Amino acid sequence: MPPNDVRLRQQLLRRKPVSAFLADSDQAEQHQGGGLRRTVGTFQLTMIGVGATIGTGIFFTLSTAVPQAGPAVILSFVFGAVTAALTALCYAELTSAVPVSGSSYSYAYATLGELAAWVVGSCLLLEYAVSGAAIAVSWGQYLNDLTQRLFGFTLPAAVSAPPGDGGYVNLPGVVLVVLCCLLLMRGAKESAVVNTVMVLIKLGVLVLFIVIGVTGFHAANLHPFAPLGMAGISAAASSVFFSFIGLDAVSTAGEEVRNPQRTLPRAIIGALLVVTAFYCLVALVGVGAQKWTLFNGQDAGLSAILQRVTGQSWPGALLSAGAVISIVSVTLVVIYGQTRILYSMSRDGMLPPVFRKVNPRSGTPVGNTLIVGAFIALLAAFVPLDWLANLTSMGTLVAFAVVSVGVIVLRVREPLLPRGFKVPGYPVVPVLSVLFCLYLIWNLPADTFVLFAGWLVLALGVYFGYSRRHSRLGRGTQAEGLPEPALAD
Repeated sequence: MPPNDVRLRQQLLRRKPVSAFLADSDQAEQHQGGGLRRTVGTFQLTMIGVGATIGTGIFFTLSTAVPQAGPAVILSFVFGAVTAALTALCYAELTSAVPVSGSSYSYAYATLGELAAWVVGSCLLLEYAVSGAAIAVSWGQYLNDLTQRLFGFTLPAAVSAPPGDGGYVNLPGVVLVVLCCLLLMRGAKESAVVNTVMVLIKLGVLVLFIVIGVTGFHAANLHPFAPLGMAGISAAASSVFFSFIGLDAVSTAGEEVRNPQRTLPRAIIGALLVVTAFYCLVALVGVGAQKWTLFNGQDAGLSAILQRVTGQSWPGALLSAGAVISIVSVTLVVIYGQTRILYSMSRDGMLPPVFRKVNPRSGTPVGNTLIVGAFIALLAAFVPLDWLANLTSMGTLVAFAVVSVGVIVLRVREPLLPRGFKVPGYPVVPVLSVLFCLYLIWNLPADTFVLFAGWLVLALGVYFGYSRRHSRLGRGTQAEGLPEPALAD
């Protein structure tokens, strides 16, 4: 028997081969009540990516990003989009090669080993939970703006803002999370259809903003263009990067899409193109129609810009109504993504069985969804928005960097593995993706590193206390009637 330190190293580096992932997916689908259902097509999946992305970075982060970068916030979004584009190409290759649920957690498990997969999975859980809470907090801002414009009242701050933001509990955020969980428990197909409708409404509202807002565009508002220099542009890019989480959300649907080897890459790249175009156009119109110094602390900023440009309340009310509807789609997809990652981790034995139990009638992990919803609702109720946004950026960037490394590792270890899409310019593109992600991580605030380190310590405690001993790769027994995956060489 090898020494304890050798056995521990073997445990931490053990990999789950791609063939085992695919076998789990296929046999779970055939196992009665045990698997997710393939009901989502390319257009709906693209809308899932757009729905998880547009609605966060545009509807409310301008109020925090513009004061950091000034009008040059446009470059911040471009910088984020370039980073996301590099990573999207890496995601497209991995999703075509490993078309299963679990996103970058599964990719890390297949390429870098169990400990790396657990760390990435923990980052994803942080990324999705905190992002969902941040979006739910912002939903209350536009809801208050809408009720003020339509009915002349707002919810009291005590029940519409978390502690630290002038209130005691963010009740609208809790209500939003509950509604999304109820819809998700009905089924993935139903959720995708509703999400598609809400995304189309969202895009229509943003087109309205661009068309009306450009009539108030003044070139003088773009001067000085970068009042805080490159440091401000980089800081803003780091803080808004969490809005690109939708790219990862697409990859969490690997076991619920038809023809995943083709559908997943197309949806990821399509979503990125739509998102980038809207982000840059809305940011340009926004800073051109309003002096950059007025964005600081501005709630429901896009609505306020439209009222200032037109001198009328109806455009702002219409935009707020669209935001209220569209932000629901972001929360919906974020919760969906987190439940599918937990499902994959539980199926590997890394988390308790409750997270992989699928309701045979709806084909959804109901208990998993309830647990995730409760956790996100608590964050939305009691944690300030700025903390949530930066933590999400950290988790997103770490996950994106690992995906890019995973492309290189999988090319070396399994060069003959069928791939529906290959990264152009390999290996330059994956390396650039990692470097861009590391640069944005470096520019995050110091308190974000402290909070992130605390989360990782907690995650490692769970791994060594539970996951390492229950991992299916470390057991000789079967789980939930499915075959035990073989160890990778």
